[in-house]
Order: sequence, then structure tokens, then C-alpha cells
Amino acid sequence: MAPHSNAKYKPVWVFFVSFGIWSSVWAVTRYSIPEEMKEGSVVANLAADLGLSVGGLNKREVKLDILNGKKYLEINKETGELYVLEKIDREHICNMKSSSCLLKMDVTIENPIRIFNVEFEILDINDNAPRFRKQTMHLDISESTLPGERFSLNNAVDPDMGSNSIKTYHLSESEHFNLEIQSGSDGSKYANLVLKKALDREKQAVHNLILTAVDGGVPARSGTASIIVRVLDVNDNAPQFDRKIYSINVTENTPIGSLVLRLNATDLDEGSNAEVSYSFMLYTSEKVQDMFELKSNTGELKVKGVIDFEEIQTFEMHIQAHDKGYDQLSGQCTVIVFVTDVNDNHPIIAITSLKNTVKEDVPIGTMIALIRISDRDSGDNGMVDITINEHLPFLLNKSSENDFALVVSESLDREKVAEYEITLVVTDRGMPPLSDNETITLEIFDINDNAPQFPKSFFTIPVMENNAPGSLLSSLAAYDPDLHENQYLVYFIIEKEIVNTSMSMLFSINPENGDLYALKTFDYEREKEFLFHIEARDSGVPPLSSNVTVHIIIVDQNDNTPVIVSPWSAHGSVVEEVIPRSIDKGHLVSKVIAIDGDSVHNSRITYQFLQLTDATLFSLDQYNGEIRTMRMFSYRDARHQRMVVLAKDNGDPALSATVTIKLSTVEQAVKVYSDTMEVPLEYDIFSDLNLYLVISLGAVSFLLLMTILVTIVLKCQKPKPTKAAPPVCRNSIISQRNSTIADSTLISSDAYWYSLFLAETRKGKVVVRQPVPKAGYLISSIPRSTGLTETSESAASTLQVRI
Repeated sequence: MAPHSNAKYKPVWVFFVSFGIWSSVWAVTRYSIPEEMKEGSVVANLAADLGLSVGGLNKREVKLDILNGKKYLEINKETGELYVLEKIDREHICNMKSSSCLLKMDVTIENPIRIFNVEFEILDINDNAPRFRKQTMHLDISESTLPGERFSLNNAVDPDMGSNSIKTYHLSESEHFNLEIQSGSDGSKYANLVLKKALDREKQAVHNLILTAVDGGVPARSGTASIIVRVLDVNDNAPQFDRKIYSINVTENTPIGSLVLRLNATDLDEGSNAEVSYSFMLYTSEKVQDMFELKSNTGELKVKGVIDFEEIQTFEMHIQAHDKGYDQLSGQCTVIVFVTDVNDNHPIIAITSLKNTVKEDVPIGTMIALIRISDRDSGDNGMVDITINEHLPFLLNKSSENDFALVVSESLDREKVAEYEITLVVTDRGMPPLSDNETITLEIFDINDNAPQFPKSFFTIPVMENNAPGSLLSSLAAYDPDLHENQYLVYFIIEKEIVNTSMSMLFSINPENGDLYALKTFDYEREKEFLFHIEARDSGVPPLSSNVTVHIIIVDQNDNTPVIVSPWSAHGSVVEEVIPRSIDKGHLVSKVIAIDGDSVHNSRITYQFLQLTDATLFSLDQYNGEIRTMRMFSYRDARHQRMVVLAKDNGDPALSATVTIKLSTVEQAVKVYSDTMEVPLEYDIFSDLNLYLVISLGAVSFLLLMTILVTIVLKCQKPKPTKAAPPVCRNSIISQRNSTIADSTLISSDAYWYSLFLAETRKGKVVVRQPVPKAGYLISSIPRSTGLTETSESAASTLQVRI
């Protein structure tokens, strides 16, 4: 192959060596060529240097040796020039440690054969930069190493030779290190790392350096390597806490196991020199260590026991942190735990002095109890208020901050409240508040401050007449709210005389229970009521008493039979009457009047015919007893008429009486004049009474005797004056009860005790006077005009009727 015409050739040094050798080899040719010549570069004109004809080379075969499997050079047969066929790398062909690089090859030319020895000296050029075997070098240097210490570094290599090889080393800037360069016997350069300043791992644990190797070529080439210096730790730093003193607030009753604080001590060292362990120092009290637990590996401070503010308010603990280096170092801190109070204690009531009993008349202000209150909490949690749970007659007087006196504030009354349950309630001011209570039982002793009390101030007791002696009338028990002997009652009848008769002779009361008894049988017709007082007295000292008014009312029984007082018959129950035969219809023939000694109900009288000669001729009014003609007499009517009239009271069973009237009729009318002087009831004068009736009945002497007797009785009685009548004599007795006169018919409720009864008929006035008891009735009858004649008069008569 011919080289390129424009190729530039470097200088080639040619050396000729002549030897006396075989005839085929007559000379040695040496060339010096630089390495790395470009392909095609002409090395030399081998034909000229060997004395060969250029034209003959085309006809002759030229061969060059192959070196190391490569053919680096070739001859241009047209020009005879030797040129570079493949780039020559001196470092690849020759040993890098060799100072010279010589390539020997034979050039063989045939026809005829000739062998030429050619030597090529490959000249080095600076085509290789220094290179370190390791791009990164690691050095471990203890921070305790003293300055001046040397550390060998890996040297760099450069395949180039001579001035192109490594000339020097450079180190990146560092305050701790510098380089020391040494030369080997072969001229190689070595670098040592020298410590010029002490290392501190805690400040800088790793130093990164750059080592640069520079050759002597022109231009110079260089190579670099990293030096990583790891500073080895020594235990030269003690653990340090964040703070010297920790202040922590912990609430009392914090659950066991709760985290209070996580301590953190830091050690600038590393490895075991930086591993920290926590512990209580010796002068931390055992009490504190019982309350708190310290985790040695984590520094966690946790609650170990029950924290009670009322026992300890502040905990102080001294804690150290030490590393695990060969020579252990430690740091200390103080932890102060302030316990925060919570409202976990109930208020307390203490009763230091107590009266369980007092009299009900105890003065206001009397002390019942001394009370002290307290609360183990603090602040508002320990401030206590005390009250009484309800309105009671007691008051709390404050004597000091926590002392109170329970006193009587109102008058006590055992009869209203015999025993007090005084509940004292204490409440603190915490949130939420806690409270407690204490109950005091106070018994009230009785005093005799209540008089016996009757259920009523006035008792009206009805008693049926004809009662059995000793019968119970009523119970008049009184009530005394006091107790014991103050409650034991005794009953008395307050003495009172009625008509010289003591109440104790009529009535008796049981002194223990107040049962009232009748001692005699009562008769309504004689005694209708009694009014007296009963006293109840307790057994207290002094005794108290009260009385009640008792009104005994005798209730009437139907025990009196009606008495017919008109028409009056002195000879039994048969009365003879004479009437004109010429009377008209509706003429009043007679009037039956009956009286009854019982009360109003039992004394109401009704009348009826039992027998009648002619039922068509006469009628009888059942209420007033009037007998009247129902028609005029005829010639066929009998001259004598007989009628039996029954007077019946309203009692149960009813009592009755009868009267027989024989009626005779006459043809001519007979006038009867009666000049009647009616004596008022209130006047006790009988001298003017007409006694003709008595003369006609043939009992003049008997009636005079009775008149005198009645006059004497009336003189001995005291009448009650009325507005309508003048005063009566002192011997008259007028009943307080009322009597009723209707249509001349007397209806009396209390005939036995009445002063008088008046019944008026057309035949005359009937005056009934009451004699002394059991003496009977005195009846004065003054006949009136019959209406037949104005001239006929009949004498008055006085009759006595016994009951």
C-alpha cells in the first residue's frame, strides 16, 4: 500500500550497521520512530536506505515480519517507502519498566533472496496520564492520633517513560493534612499523607481529599484519586442532657405506667461510645424510686406508684446518663415533678361535742353540737361549705374557718316534732364538687306545756227517757299531746246543784277514760235537760286542766196515753149533750179535745169515730176533733144519737183514749147565756170564775177544795214575764217550750211541764193548769153561748183530771 501523498512524516532516525556475516545479510538498519504515529505515516525510504532499485521492487516479492500477531509496517513497492500500517503503542509492545523499546524485524526480498535486519526504536511520547490503581483510598485515623503521623498512600502509575512519567503529587487543600513526596531508587515518586493538626470526629467525622499525580510531559498529564479519611471515634465526650433541670407537672392519681417524661441525653461520640444508659443517682430517695420508673435504654420516666398530692406535693430525682465506652463518661440532670391536686378527697365532718337530747323548752341559742370540717385537697378543692339539708329550727354559727356550732334557732315543740334528723351536708368547691353528709339524731324531751283537749267544747248527748240506771251515755275522752305523766288524765264532774240535787247523784264519770254514766232513770215529762261541766286534768307538775260543757237532753218516749179533756164528763167516759133538732147542716155539735204529756211527735192527736148511730148525720174532723152535722135532722132520725170517738197519738206504738157522747135532740131551743170572765193565764185569781157549772154537776164543795189547792200551788211558783202579759205571781211556772193552738185544738209537745194549756171551743174556755207533779190537771171550763138563745146561761164548772 502506498502512503498518502499528503502524509506528514515525523523525523526518522536511521542507523546503518555493517556486519561481516552471511552473504545474504549484509547490513542492519535501525530506525527511531515515535509511537502513536498515524496510519499511513512514512517512516523512511527503505529502498533507498537498503540500496534497492525502486523499479525492481514491483518484480520482487518483499515481506516484513509480523510482530505480536500484528503487522505494524508496510513497504510501498512503487516508492520504496516504509509507512505505518497500524498505530504502534510503545506501552503495549514493550515492557513499561524498560527504558528502551526496540522492534526487530526481517525484510525478505526474493528473486534473489535477500534478508535485511531492520530495528525500529519506538520512541515514547506523553500519551498516557498518571493513573492510580484505586480511585478511592480509605484511611481510618483515630481522632486521638497526634499531629505529625504519616500515612502511606497508593502511588499512581504512568506507562510513559522518562520525563513523561510521574513527576510529582498534589493534595487538595486541608487544614488537617499535607503531602510528603519521596523518590524511589528507580526514580519513581511516592506520596505520604501527613497529619498536621489533631482530628475531632465530633466536629468532622470524614475528611474527603483529592490526590493528584502529575507527569513531566509537555503538556503535562495528571490523574486523581479520592482519599476518604474516616476519623475513628474515641470516648472523649460525655453524654449531655438537653437541660440541667426539668420541671414537670403531674396530676395526682395518674394511672400507673403513664409516661411522665422522655429524657434525651446525647453523646457526640459514636458506636458504643455514644450508646447511653439512664439510671437514678445514689442520692435519689427510695421513695421517689418507688413512685417512678426509669427505662435505662430509652430514658422514659413512667409512673410506678400511686401519686397522692396530699402525701407529697413535689418529687425531686437526680438522673445520670453514661455511655458504654471503654472509659465510661456520664452526664447528670435533675427532674422535679410537681404534683397537681385533683378533687379526689371528700370533705370530712367531725363532731367533737354532741347533745342527743334536749327539753322542748330549751332556750334559743342552746348549742347542740360542735362541728369541724376539713378537706385534704388544696385550693378550691379544699375549700368546704357546710349546710343543713332542710329548713329546721337549727342554725350553724361559724366560730373559725373550719369550726361551727349547731345551735337552736327557733322554739321547739315536741308535740309537733318529737325527734329531729339533722343532716349536715359538706361540699367542696372543686370541679366537679365532692360532698359528704353526717346525720345527727336529736330527741326532744317532753314538758307539761299542753292542757288536755276535748274534741269539742260543747257536748250534746241525747238520752232516751226510762233509761236503765248505770247505762253508758257517752265517752268524753280528752287528748293530751304530752307524754308519760304529763299525758295521764283524770276526769271530774264539776259539782252543780239542780233543785237541791247534786250532779254527782245523777251522773258518774270514769276518772280514767271519761266514760259518762247515768245513775238514775230519767222521765221526760219531769226533767227534760241537764247542763253541767266536766274537767280533765293531767298528772304533770304543775297539772294542767280544761273543761267541757255537757248538755244532756232527755228524749221523749211514747209512754203517756192521751187524756180527753173536752167534752168533760165527771161520771166516766160517757158525756151527754143536748142540741136543738132544728139545727142546720154544718152545725158544731161538739168538739173533742185530747192532750198528751209526751213531746210534739208523740203528742200529735188524731180523731176518728169508732161507733156512730147514723154515719150520714155527723162528721168528725180528724185533726181538730170538731163534730158537725152533715145534714138537717128529719122526722125519721132517732131522737137519741150515740157516738164513740177515739183520740190516738202519733207514737210508735200509738196510744189512745175514747169518749162516748150521747146526744139528745129537743124541739125548742134553749138559750144559754154565759157571762164569762176570762182570767188571763198569768193571773192567779179564781174568785170571779163562774161556778154554775160546778153547782149543776153537784160537786160544789169538791171543786172549791180543789180551787183552793191549785191557788196555793200557783202562788208558790215564779212565772216568767212576757211582753204580751202582765207579770204573774212568784208561784207560777211557765215552760220555755212552745205550745200551739190551732182552730181551738191544743197540740202540746211538753204538756207535763207547761204552765198552762188553753183550748177554746164554742161552748167555753178550757183552762188547764199544771199542779205540782203527780197532782193532775186542773181544768176550768166556762161554757159559752150555744147560739140557740141569748138568755140561757150555764154556770161555770171546775174539773180535775188525773194523769
